[in-house]
Amino acid sequence: MHDLVAITPLGAAEPRVDTHGPVTLSEITDTALASVAARLGQEEQARAWLGTTLGVAAPDPARVGGKDLTAFWMGPDQWMVEAPYRTHEMLAPDLARQAGGVASVTEQSDAWCRFDLAGDGLADVFERLCPADVRSFKGGEAVRTSIDHLGCFLICRTPEHFSVYGPRSSAGSLHHALLVVMRSAH
Repeated sequence: MHDLVAITPLGAAEPRVDTHGPVTLSEITDTALASVAARLGQEEQARAWLGTTLGVAAPDPARVGGKDLTAFWMGPDQWMVEAPYRTHEMLAPDLARQAGGVASVTEQSDAWCRFDLAGDGLADVFERLCPADVRSFKGGEAVRTSIDHLGCFLICRTPEHFSVYGPRSSAGSLHHALLVVMRSAH
């Protein structure tokens, strides 16, 4: 037996949800993450393997895609794969085994925090937070950007649903920046 109690990136027992006007900001804690990087000389094989694993082509630059598993482009021949934690607790080791040596896979679940914003007027929020051209997003975009001096990934699921991944060690700062701008935009 142990006395350990799991906490969210914001340090609570339950994920935090804030609503202001038409926008809801939710701390998402049930996502497994693994980074995938093609090994030198295996770039095409890694892309093909990842596409087969996702059920769709491996995402191109600034894109996200997938069916049961989803992935977003992080850089040349690099992707972050996400899946529900409850069904993919062993995501990284499973992907590493399936990759058959064409890609390096690293566990990332505890390195990142995720916040989802849902509702109307999200472009008004994000244009105050980062330089990404969110007004042109239709869904399926994934860009690396800076929010409040933190390197983040911004994923447009739909124009009314965005996810922000940032460093878990800065979860409080990222949440504060999102919340303050969300409130000032509406």
